[in-house]
Parts: sequence; C-alpha cells; structure tokens
Amino acid sequence: MAVEVEPARHAVVVGGASGIGWATARALADAGWRVTVADLDLDVAAGRAGELAGAGHEGRRVDVTDEPSVEELFAGAAPDLVVTTAGVSTLGLVTEHDSDEFRRVVDVCLTGAFLVLKHGSRAVRDGGAMVAIASLNARQPGRGMAAYCAAKAGLVMLAQVAALELGERGVRVNTVSPGFLVTPLTEPVLQIPGLAEEYAENAAIAHRGTAEDVARAVLHLADAEWMTGEDVAIDGGAQLRRYPDVLGAAMRAFS
Repeated sequence: MAVEVEPARHAVVVGGASGIGWATARALADAGWRVTVADLDLDVAAGRAGELAGAGHEGRRVDVTDEPSVEELFAGAAPDLVVTTAGVSTLGLVTEHDSDEFRRVVDVCLTGAFLVLKHGSRAVRDGGAMVAIASLNARQPGRGMAAYCAAKAGLVMLAQVAALELGERGVRVNTVSPGFLVTPLTEPVLQIPGLAEEYAENAAIAHRGTAEDVARAVLHLADAEWMTGEDVAIDGGAQLRRYPDVLGAAMRAFS
C-alpha cells in the first residue's frame, strides 16, 4: 500500500537573498520547508534558491516599495509562513535630516513591511505564521538614527495590530529584533573604528551575534502555536544597557 507523504510546508522569505533573509531561507530549507526566495534582483533570488537543500524552491522578484509587485508575489500562493526582512538605514540628525532620505528608510522598513503583511496575510494559510524582522532600535534609540528607529518601532506595533486582527484565523504575527549582526546592512557601520567594541561592552553577552541566531528564532516562531504579538529580542542583552554612539563614531572616523 502506498504511503502518503505530507507535502513540504511552504515559506516565502522577502529579502531572502542576503543577510538575515538568506540565513532564514537556508535554515527553513534544511528543516524540510519549500522556500520562495523573494528579492529585488530576480537573478540573485533564483541563484540563491538553487543553492538551498532539497527540492521545489524558487526565486521571485519583489520590490517592497511597490504594492503591485508585492501583490503579484502572493497571487495564487498559500504559504504556511511569511517572513519579511527587507531593510535599509541612514544617518542624520533630526534637525538636519533630508526628508527624502527619511522617507526612503520608512518606505522600505515600515511601509514595505506593511505591504508584505497586507498581501501576505491574505494568502497565508489559516493557522500559519508571519514574522517581520525589526531591530534593537525599535526599543533603543540611537543618535542620528531617527528614520531607522522610528520605522522599526512602528513595525513592532504594526505586527501587534496584525496579530490582533488575524488571530481569528489562527494566524500568528510576531517580530524578531536583532542587535548588531554582521550583514550587508551593518557591515559598513562595523568598519568604523571602535564601534564593534563599544557595542560588545554594552551587551550582557559580549560576543557578536549572527544571522543564524535570528534564523533559529524565526524557525521557533513558525511552530510556536500559542505565541503571537510578541517581539523577540536576539541581541545578547544589549537592550539592557546603552546603545553605541554610531553617529559620533562615524563623524570622528570621517572628519
């Protein structure tokens, strides 16, 4: 008699071609998930999908700042998990911040996440999960980081509202807030002399985290059936102390 095999669960990872998104896509594939790697560059996304363990993975193009692009990504899909990781940052004092640059960060980090939650929540299966990558800066301000801090704090509250609204379907919505990791987004900042050391000095656990640490938290949230509306800190206890003076370090380094 033929044995029925359960189909692999399906995850869509937005921003999945690099950094935290790529670590998450790899972890999901290693755990037996079928993964859609969605990113701005289709060729890169498809190449990354081809590197994943197992079969059935695909690469898709998505621009989180363009609603039709996000809507198209989820058209006809019924994922069990949606993860959104896309993010950008900038530096600038509030009194001098370029408004277009401020909008650029908010458009990607907050409005982009909103569009993924909006269209992803329509597609995700009942009982499924959605995870958005926020930041330590959702809780801890950094001088010169108004756009990023505001966007990530807004993202945490956005996810909590979505958790309230989607609970009737059993869909869980949570955020993960990493501290300083080595990713394409943070690598230029961590090249500033003394900054990595200052971060380590202000964390309870001084060693630097990895994108894989965040990916493990996402995997947990994918199966945490009674956990929703939570923001999970993966920062070595950095939220307990002081955030590094990124702007001051940058000004000293480049003045």
